[in-house]
Amino acid sequence: MSDDLLIHPAAEGDEGEYQAGRHGHGHIKSFVRRAGRMSEAQQRHFAEMMPKIGIPYQPTAIDLDAVYGRNAPKILEIGCGMGETTAKIADANPQNDYFGLEVHVPGVGALCKLIAEKELTNLRIGHHDAVEVVRDMLPEASLAGIHIFFPDPWHKARHNKRRLVQPPFVALLASRLKPGAYLHCATDWENYALQMLDVLGREPSLENSVANPSTVELALALAADSSAGLAGFAPRPDYRPLTKFENRGLRLGHGVWDLIFKKR
Repeated sequence: MSDDLLIHPAAEGDEGEYQAGRHGHGHIKSFVRRAGRMSEAQQRHFAEMMPKIGIPYQPTAIDLDAVYGRNAPKILEIGCGMGETTAKIADANPQNDYFGLEVHVPGVGALCKLIAEKELTNLRIGHHDAVEVVRDMLPEASLAGIHIFFPDPWHKARHNKRRLVQPPFVALLASRLKPGAYLHCATDWENYALQMLDVLGREPSLENSVANPSTVELALALAADSSAGLAGFAPRPDYRPLTKFENRGLRLGHGVWDLIFKKR
């Protein structure tokens, strides 16, 4: 565990970034827990499905093959939102096992409903902080892939430190990937895309699936508009479906950037 993931002591900041963790330690949260309203169907499916397909947090490593009852590639998704993309990917790829993490209860309820409706047997849900789940529960070199699709961009400069894709967490994620496994990030926020490209490119155990931009090209990209210098981004792979929100943004001319890095 990297000390960079911890804060000593855990004290509330002006924007509430710092929250206490176990043993008096905490880390910068990349999310804010919002109550949100659940529909009756979401509430019902949450209550019925989570005891069956939920993976409760525990401070020790789990045996993923035992959880799913088979030996198959395991893919983690961090931030499932309302679960539409997660369920589509799991449904289209029954040969893989998927572990979706989401902290917001309405999203978990919505994904439970989709799992029940589609009768998915290869998708489980974790309702807990992703940093703690990855750090404490997932063994090293246990994953075939990791998806981080459209995480909160925290677009105000003073909030950038709350972004999920930061060097300490990327190093932790990389340690959980098998050699040759992939880390796939996607965002529709250009500034965050460039930060992701920089952070992932600096992790020595990862390599870009496409040609990396040089330092000069990256500097140009940071200073220029979206048409200049944005080398190093990957085409959207077929396994990542377009969401309704993404389709609407593309029609309006908004950019979407995919980054796929492989474990060396």
